[in-house]
Amino acid sequence: MASDDASGTAAGTASNAADAARAAGPAAGESVRIDSWIWSVRLTKTRSAGATACRGGHVKVNGERVKAAHAVRVGDEVRVRQAGGHERVVIVKRLIRKRVGAPVAVECYVDNSPPPPPREAVAPVAIRDRGAGRPTKRDRRDMDRLRAAFETGRTATPPPQGGRDKD
Repeated sequence: MASDDASGTAAGTASNAADAARAAGPAAGESVRIDSWIWSVRLTKTRSAGATACRGGHVKVNGERVKAAHAVRVGDEVRVRQAGGHERVVIVKRLIRKRVGAPVAVECYVDNSPPPPPREAVAPVAIRDRGAGRPTKRDRRDMDRLRAAFETGRTATPPPQGGRDKD
């Protein structure tokens, strides 16, 4: 009997998740706003953050920038640019209006996002000693030269030696 209860519980949990997704979906003939949908499937942390992303032009549906009130449909391609320049590309599989658990939310879209860039491709951050104060004009030029060399793939040339500075 105990094994029957355990398998029944697992099946019950799966059906509860499916029921939650159905309950979160719109009624027949209703549409879902894009800001609400990207919040529901956990692409943004809050609905207002989704609306702000739409207002800032960070959300595109089928290649066009959209307002927060744009109605999303099954089969639409949604592109959301997130912090750090990473872009999520998803295809809408199911419309939901309410926020649901992460396992259920993942079933509502197909993720076609490109893989994040490798760690080596990120530009190194110039580290200064604590208490060293603001960088001088010379320090800033050296940092700019280093960043430019890294972005083009060249090896950085050391700053010229000599002159009036005695480090």
